Amino acid sequence: MSKTSRSKKKSKKQSGKEQSIIKNPQKKGPHKEDLLHAEAPLFGFKYLSRHSIKDCKDPHFFYTFLIRLQQLSELGWTEIRKSHRHSFGIESIPIEKIKPQLPSCITPEIKELDVFRANGDNRPFIGIQVHNVFQILFIETCFGDIYDH
Repeated sequence: MSKTSRSKKKSKKQSGKEQSIIKNPQKKGPHKEDLLHAEAPLFGFKYLSRHSIKDCKDPHFFYTFLIRLQQLSELGWTEIRKSHRHSFGIESIPIEKIKPQLPSCITPEIKELDVFRANGDNRPFIGIQVHNVFQILFIETCFGDIYDH
């Protein structure tokens, strides 16, 4: 069988799967519209500063941080807002308390940023929520690098 025949056959199988999902909406799987309007937080890294993370020598920190992001995604914004700030909750910090230079996306009308805990030892990550997207600006890998505690 030639590569062209295999790819045509594969395309037919894929389009058949796509059609069955459309015909049977009870099948599990994300839809674009659901992702855009979901209760679950999405995390963006476009404006992430390397201020604190560049010197981190602890790969376990980043592993626990990724697990934390996954857990926060499962909770959703409503549950996050109910949770304690040193658990899975969120708190605010005035921008003047941030030590490194703020990224250009932080305009003068923004007076506070949001703080989450990056892992179980309370090191924070800081950012701003826009709809269901949380843009992560700073990850504090060493206490006091981003703001005084």
